[in-house]
Amino acid sequence: PKMKRDHCLHAALLCLGVLCYSQALTMERLNHSRPSLHGHHEKGKEGQVLHRSKRGWVWNQFFVIEEYTGPDPVLVGRLHSDIDSGDGNIKYILSGEGAGIIFVIDDKSGNIHATKTLDREERAQYTLTAQAVDRNTNRPLEPPSEFIVKVQDINDNPPEFLHENYHANVPERSNVGTSVIQVTASDADDPTYGNSAKLVYSILEGQPYFSVEAQTGIIRTALPNMDREAKEEYHVVIQAKDMGGHMGGLSGTTKVTITLTDVNDNPPKFPQSVYQMSVSEAAVPGEEVGRVKAKDPDIGENGLVAYSIIDGDGMDMFEITTDYETQEGVVKLKKTLDYETKKSYSLKVEAANVHIDPKFISNGPFKDTVTVKIAVEDADEPPVFLKPSYIFEVQENAASGTVVGKVHAKDPDAANSAIRYSIDRHTDLERYFVINAEDGNIKTIKALDREEMAWHNISVFAVEVHKQHQEAKVPIAIKVVDVNDNAPKFAAAYEAFVCENARSNQQFITISADDKDDSANGPRFIFSLPPEIIHNPNFTLRDNRDNTASVLVRREGFSRQKQDLYLLPIVISDGGVPPLSSTNTLTIRVCGCDGGGSLLSCSAEAYVLNAGLSTGALIAILACIVILLVIVVLFVTLKRQKKEPLIVFEEEDVRENIITYDDEGGGEEDTEAFDIATLQNPDGINGFIPRKDIKPEYQYLPRPGLRPAPNSVDVDDFINTRIQEADNDPTAPPYDSIQIYGYEGRGSVAGSLSSLESATTDSDLDYDYLQNWGPRFKKLADLYGSKDTFDDDS
Repeated sequence: PKMKRDHCLHAALLCLGVLCYSQALTMERLNHSRPSLHGHHEKGKEGQVLHRSKRGWVWNQFFVIEEYTGPDPVLVGRLHSDIDSGDGNIKYILSGEGAGIIFVIDDKSGNIHATKTLDREERAQYTLTAQAVDRNTNRPLEPPSEFIVKVQDINDNPPEFLHENYHANVPERSNVGTSVIQVTASDADDPTYGNSAKLVYSILEGQPYFSVEAQTGIIRTALPNMDREAKEEYHVVIQAKDMGGHMGGLSGTTKVTITLTDVNDNPPKFPQSVYQMSVSEAAVPGEEVGRVKAKDPDIGENGLVAYSIIDGDGMDMFEITTDYETQEGVVKLKKTLDYETKKSYSLKVEAANVHIDPKFISNGPFKDTVTVKIAVEDADEPPVFLKPSYIFEVQENAASGTVVGKVHAKDPDAANSAIRYSIDRHTDLERYFVINAEDGNIKTIKALDREEMAWHNISVFAVEVHKQHQEAKVPIAIKVVDVNDNAPKFAAAYEAFVCENARSNQQFITISADDKDDSANGPRFIFSLPPEIIHNPNFTLRDNRDNTASVLVRREGFSRQKQDLYLLPIVISDGGVPPLSSTNTLTIRVCGCDGGGSLLSCSAEAYVLNAGLSTGALIAILACIVILLVIVVLFVTLKRQKKEPLIVFEEEDVRENIITYDDEGGGEEDTEAFDIATLQNPDGINGFIPRKDIKPEYQYLPRPGLRPAPNSVDVDDFINTRIQEADNDPTAPPYDSIQIYGYEGRGSVAGSLSSLESATTDSDLDYDYLQNWGPRFKKLADLYGSKDTFDDDS
C-alpha cells in the first residue's frame, strides 16, 4: 500500500483515484491481487478532516504533538482500504509498539487516536503495523502495512548544567579576557526541531569582574589588576536559556566560585625602621639575641623571605638565620662578647623575597632593610687564664721544691677581684706538685721518674677571692725531661752454648742491650770486655755498631770434662751525657755436638756415662729393673690374698655360718630326714676352700628315690630343683620349717647343730675366743659366749 501526505486538488485526486481503481480491478481480476490500504493523514482534533489520501499516494508517517493535555484523545490519522465499501465488512487491526495501550484504532473507520500523553524525551517515535481483514472470517484482505508515528517536540525541558557548583582559579592581576573556566549546559528537547534546544549563556552575578561568552559558556576576566590581597574569592552566577535566548524560553543557572591565586607582586616590608636588642656578655655562641620580621602579604613561596646582615660593626660577632615557619629573622651570637671591651653593636639587616616573578619586577625591589642595635650587658664573669692550656717541663730526679712553671688568671670584670689558685687533686692523686695560691707558681713535692711516668696532666682552678662560685679551670701538661740515670743492660737473659769442636773465630751468639732512658741518653750502645780480661784466651767480643755485639771463639777445642761452664763479663755503655755503663755476665756452656754443629748434650755426667756403657746396655738394665718390680708386685698381691678370710661372713645369716664350718650332719639312724647333702660341703674334706666370687661345683651322694644332680650346676637351678622336689613330696614338712635345718635324726651320737637348740644344750666348749675374731663373728660370740659349757656336738 502507498500513503499520501501531500494535499492535492480534488479534481486531480479524483482522476488519479479513478485511474488507480481501474488498474486495481484489472489486477484483481487477473491475478487475484490483494486490495491496497491507504491512510488519511489528519491534523487537529477528531472530526476535523482536512484532506483525504487517495490510493497510490505514499504514506508511512504520522505526527503527534507531545505533552497534549486536552480532554479528548488526539487523532493521529486514518487508515482506509480501497475495497472498503462502507458496509462494515472490513475490520481494521493495529499492532506494534504501543498498539492497544497508547494507540487505538476504530476497526470500522480506521481512525487512530493517542489515548495517553506522549513525551518525546522518553520516546521519539513508534513503529506500528496496520491490516484490513474480513470482519466475519478474519481473512486478511490486504498485506500488513508498517508506518511510523513520530512525537513532535515542544519546548518543555529547561537547560541543565553538568554541575550545580563550579570552582575555578585564576592568577591575580591577570589581563582582561583571561579564560577562567567553561561551563556547559544541556537541553533535553529536540535540537533538530525549532529552537527548543538552542542555548544562550549570560552572567547574572559577578559583574564587572567577569564575563561569559554567550555561545560557548567560557568565563573570562573583565577587569585588569584584580588584587588577591584586596579580595580573594568571587561568586559568579551563570544562566543558560533556550529558544535562542528569546522571551518565552526556559533557563537554568549554576554557581561558579572563582579564587584568585597569589603571585609575588608585593615586596617584604619591615614594620619599623630600628630594632633594639640586648645580650649579656656571659652568653655563649649560638644563643639567640632577638628576632626581626618583615611582612609580606603574599602567601606560599611568594611570601618566603630570607634575612641577611649586609653591614654594621657587629657582622663578625653576630649572625642571622631565617625561621621559615614564622618567617622571622633570628639574630644569634656568633662569638663571645666582652662588656669591658665593647658595650654595643649595630647591624643592618636585609629581608628579600626568595622567589621573584619577572612579570612584576617593575613594581620595585622586592627587599627591605632595617637597623638592629644590640646593647651588651655586663655580667659577673669567672676568672680568665691568659692561655687556654699550659705545657711545662721539669727534669726527672729534680729536688723537691723545684719550680715547674707559673699560671696566671685575671678577673675580666671592672672590679678586678684577686685570684686564688689550687690544683685539682683528682688529677694529681700521687701529689707530685703544689701551687702557690697567691701567684700561681707550681713546684714539685717529690722527685719525678721519667721511666715511671713521662707526662703529668693536672688541672688548676682559679677562683675570685670574694666570689668563690666564680671559678675557671685550665689543663696543664708537665713533661718530665729525661736524664741519663739508667745504665744499659742485656736485652734478655742470655745463655750461650759452644761446641767442644768449635773452630777459632767462630761466632756462636749475638747479644743486644736495652736502656730505660730516652733515646738521647740510650743508644747508641758500646760493647766491650773489661780491661782485665781484654786478652781472654777463650772468647773475644766484636761490636757490630748497630747496638748489637757478637761473641766469638778465640781458640779451638773445649772439653766438658775439664770445664763445662764459662762466665764472660761484658761491659755495655750508652750514649748519654755523662755516659753510663754496666757489666753484664754471659753464661757459656760447653756442649757436645755432631759433625754438623748440632747440640747433643751439654752435661759432663752424660758424657762420662756414654763413655762406659752403650745404649743397648742401658736398655737391658732398665728392663731388668722393670721385671724385678713386676715380680715384687705379684708376690705382695698373692700374699695379701692368702691373708684374706676364706668366707665373707654375714652377721644376719646364721645358717651360712654353720655351713661354712663344715660340721657333721645327722646320726646313724637318720634315714628320714632331709637330704643333708644340701648342707654339706664335701669339697672341704679334700682341703678345697670354696670361694664366693666363682660359681660353685657340688658333688654329693644322691638321695634315695631322687634323681642325682649333675656335678656342675648353677646354684639357683640347684636350689630351685630341691624346692620343687620338696613341694611335691606329700610326706615332707614345709620347706621353710625349722625341721629342715634343726632336725638331725634320732639316736645320733653327734647331736644337733641347730643354733636354736644349742642355746639350751650343755657343752663344755669355751666360745669366748669368738669375741677376739672381730665384728664378723660378733653374732656367734653373742649366741655362744654367754654360756660356760657346751655339749660337744661336733
